[in-house]
Amino acid sequence: MVVIQVQVGKHFIENVLLDGGYGVNIITEKLKVQLGLSKPKPSSYNLCMVDQTTAKPLGLIKDLKFMFMEFLM
Repeated sequence: MVVIQVQVGKHFIENVLLDGGYGVNIITEKLKVQLGLSKPKPSSYNLCMVDQTTAKPLGLIKDLKFMFMEFLM
């Protein structure tokens, strides 16, 4: 498992898992507010968690731009 530090705006987040594939990234409502992210768009998805329970996300935030080293991703 590879972890990195990520900057979103003026905020730095430590120990972010580096995922090389397609997937869903989940953040808490508290972190969304701290980062000043916009209101999520409604979602019809249900997520199947590792323990086989399902969770309904509050919404989707697509195409979030962030800096990795000097590269805008």
